[in-house]
Amino acid sequence: MKTTALTRSQCRADRTPKMPTGIAGLDEITRGGLPRDRNTVIVGGPGCGKTVLALQTLVNGAQLHGEPGIFVAFEENSRHIVGNAASFGWNLAELERKQLFFLDARMRPENVTAGSFDLVGLLAGTLAKAKKMHAKRIVFDSIDVLLSLLDHLPQERQELYRLSDWLTMSGMTGLITSKRAEGEPQTAQRYGFLQFMADCVVQLSHCTVERVSQRELQVLKYRGSGFAENAAPMVIGPAGIEVAHIRAHEPAFPVSKRRVTTGIARLDAMLGGGYFRGSTVLITGAPGTAKSTLCGTFLAAACARGERALYVSFDETAAEHVRNLASVGIDLQAHLTSGRLKIYAVQTEASSMEEHLVEIHTLIRSHRARCVVFDPLSSLFRPGTAASARKASERLLHLAKGQGVTTVSTSQLASPEIRTEGAAVEASTIADTWIHLSYTVQAGERNRALTIVKSRGMKHSNQVRELVLSDDGATLTDVYTANGEVLMGTMRWQREMAEKTEQERKRLEAGRRQQVLKLAAAELSARAAALDREVELNRFEVAALSGEETLRIDQLGVFRTDLRLRRSADRKSPAAKNEGAPQ
Repeated sequence: MKTTALTRSQCRADRTPKMPTGIAGLDEITRGGLPRDRNTVIVGGPGCGKTVLALQTLVNGAQLHGEPGIFVAFEENSRHIVGNAASFGWNLAELERKQLFFLDARMRPENVTAGSFDLVGLLAGTLAKAKKMHAKRIVFDSIDVLLSLLDHLPQERQELYRLSDWLTMSGMTGLITSKRAEGEPQTAQRYGFLQFMADCVVQLSHCTVERVSQRELQVLKYRGSGFAENAAPMVIGPAGIEVAHIRAHEPAFPVSKRRVTTGIARLDAMLGGGYFRGSTVLITGAPGTAKSTLCGTFLAAACARGERALYVSFDETAAEHVRNLASVGIDLQAHLTSGRLKIYAVQTEASSMEEHLVEIHTLIRSHRARCVVFDPLSSLFRPGTAASARKASERLLHLAKGQGVTTVSTSQLASPEIRTEGAAVEASTIADTWIHLSYTVQAGERNRALTIVKSRGMKHSNQVRELVLSDDGATLTDVYTANGEVLMGTMRWQREMAEKTEQERKRLEAGRRQQVLKLAAAELSARAAALDREVELNRFEVAALSGEETLRIDQLGVFRTDLRLRRSADRKSPAAKNEGAPQ
């Protein structure tokens, strides 16, 4: 049902002719601008910005849309209005020559009370001027001041209805400003009917919260068109009024898979390559946990690769940041000199949150920053309520993300424990990457630790690392766990040195044993070689003896044969030969 209602409201807005005001945020709230060729009432107390809003609408109409306009002043001298508006840089003197006309319609009380009074003459002369200059827009500033001089309620209403009919007949879009003092029911009762006769009512309010000035704008009604009904923060900045509109559906942000370095190699490794380009990073921790140091390494790395960066500091001056970071090997002065880095240092209480947002937005655009640091973002929660501060910080980060800017913000916690991160910053909903810094006190020294609580869209380490600061910069080391106890600092160093000594002793012992075994093996090899030679010699002797025995036997056979021959032992006699012959 809610989606259907929104769709119908948007359809009505498309059919209603609109007059763009050119004021950032207001045209979005009214879905295109104020009703064209109708009348709009702007109400509010003193200092709310009624005159500025009406005049800015005229100026933007002339400059942006070529629509001439008339400004009718009933309370303040028109020359004073022009002079006061010069600080906005609108160049009213040039616009007055062709496109704008200022009419000083102030009237003394005695002139009104001396006889009957009505707006007929004023409106007739104004209409003639409007036709001559083809005016499309007209402002009646502080109409209630003039009508209050009549001191006759029926006549006042009659003149207001006359003015309403005149605006309808003239074909111009009218803006009427009127006071609405808080806590004055008589004023509200006397001029409250203005809101009923108007086609659109814009209410401005001005209050002080914790000694800080804050303004708001709210559209109370808009005939024939849908609009955003919630009150929106408003700022009167260097270029005029800006309204912080909170959209029901934020536009899709550019999503990148490219990485940018954190400035610390081991932290890049823990994040799988660094931060995503255009993402938001939140670094939380108690005071003294080196949050600003991580910001400094990120900015220095960005400037080193040729990108422009902005450092927004709410606690310290630019000179203090340069000096402090130089002590850990981070040279920001060189990047300031080159123009790649800009440091904007301001006290949070100096302005309202919305004024800070306007100034920061302007700096991001003018400096063309690709990387921005807000240190600390939690400082925005000092003035104003927690709810408005949270919305301001969200708009700030959405603003940067919408422009593809990689932002690193810090948030100071009162305690080193991560569970103390409260709803003030609500890192789980704001940041894409959340890094938490803490410290431990052991053996009379304080040591820092870093852990990645979350990092959307990337694999990241769940291990705790010790953050070490030195003259050469910041680095991460593995923490040492012994018997369930995490050791850092000199205790870790002592344990590591003891381990190294033990490892060296074991290495030397292993080398000695290896040498002994080598000598034993060599000795055994020598003994084996001697045994081999002895066996070979025995084999040779056996073979020699066998040969000698064979030779001896052969020689003995030959000797015996030869001996028999010599003894004629084997020779036969003739008679023997004839023995056995046939008789």
